[in-house]
Amino acid sequence: MSTVQEPWRGRRLHLVGVGGAGMSGYARAARALGAEVSGSDAARTAYLERLASDGVLEARVGHSAENLPTGEDVELVYSSAVPVENPERVAARERGLPERPRAELLAELTALRRTIAVAGTHGKTTTASMLVHALRGAGLEPGWLIGGSVGGGLANALWTDGEWLVVEADESDRSMLALSVEIAVLTNVELDHHAAFGSLEELRSAFRQFLSGPASAAIWNRPELLELRDGQAAAFEPSELTLTQGGSRFLWHGQQVRLAVPGAHNAVNAAGALEAAALAGAQAAPAIEALSAFGGAGRRFQPLGRSAGGALVYDDYAHHPTEVAASLRGARTLEPRRLVAVLQPHLYSRTALLARDFGRSLALADVVVVLEVYPARERAEDHPGVSGLLIAEASADAAEGRPVYWLPTFADAEPALRDLLVEGDLCLVMGAGDIDDLGRRLVAG
Repeated sequence: MSTVQEPWRGRRLHLVGVGGAGMSGYARAARALGAEVSGSDAARTAYLERLASDGVLEARVGHSAENLPTGEDVELVYSSAVPVENPERVAARERGLPERPRAELLAELTALRRTIAVAGTHGKTTTASMLVHALRGAGLEPGWLIGGSVGGGLANALWTDGEWLVVEADESDRSMLALSVEIAVLTNVELDHHAAFGSLEELRSAFRQFLSGPASAAIWNRPELLELRDGQAAAFEPSELTLTQGGSRFLWHGQQVRLAVPGAHNAVNAAGALEAAALAGAQAAPAIEALSAFGGAGRRFQPLGRSAGGALVYDDYAHHPTEVAASLRGARTLEPRRLVAVLQPHLYSRTALLARDFGRSLALADVVVVLEVYPARERAEDHPGVSGLLIAEASADAAEGRPVYWLPTFADAEPALRDLLVEGDLCLVMGAGDIDDLGRRLVAG
């Protein structure tokens, strides 16, 4: 790979919320393009630590007006989780500095490369990560901006001077509609992000708009998805699928594909990644070979180790009932003695609307543990009467007598799980918040 050019030299970007999966990736890209980058986040994260260790930037922990660099040429970029009253945003307005949503910066980045954007309610990170590995295996040296580490020791983002850029197209804030996209991938469409979309039809309309621009598209072979594209699309679907212990094998365009990540959903993800790679000009054989070695994206059925009692502990980002069910079914292929599901619900709005669905999905486990809601950008006082207990009760209703525990805090859950987990169990901790910290505590010491 040759040296990346630096067309952004002289720009000064301050990223508020830079500790997140997406924003930390933009920091990497901006720095590689020559910009001077600073940033802050409310808490220290693994992404912040890796930005520092890789020499991208030393971000400030905590939000304060003093974090904003001096000078009149600073551009403030904020994540969708950063409110308008954030002190750094307030300081920028007072100084007359531009405040830009992160979607604008991502739109700029996608305009610089031929872009493959992976969209859908579920599977974006894994499909995009698989696509990165497929393209790299075929020698195409893509750059990428993805909402999680892509596996194989690689970070969540890398800017190269290769021809292609792989990104996640996020529907939660409609930022997918701002991107310059040549190849679109659509994995699925299911109502989520209820604050942004009032109905499934409204969400489908947004995806229809997203699919209207790209020259090419790869879409999961479902009529309700294919009809969202006005024009030709490559329909992908794994055929002759066989689930194996911790993996699968299937045919894609008559060629055998073997995966080392579990579940039927990952076979669909892989078929989508291979279809997009083919549209980008990748040779099939090396792309398939690269996927056979794919061990999973960060926080997607990621093994953490063994508990003191000998149970296997895995971490997964699943935070929607469909994702929870898919992850639990994938975990079953490892044939544990007991499957223990631990869920930290994400967002009060999602919990209130989907509690019953969560209960049915969690009932696929032998033992269920539910924690309190991780609020993210929401406030408990805006959602009276909503807590993780709603999901615990729904799980108990669906579990047909199997044990369900309501353990709101880590302090409640950690000792209970240490006592509960024994050799032969598989414990899957799930959620988009900080539930991975609990998983790591269970395997520490």
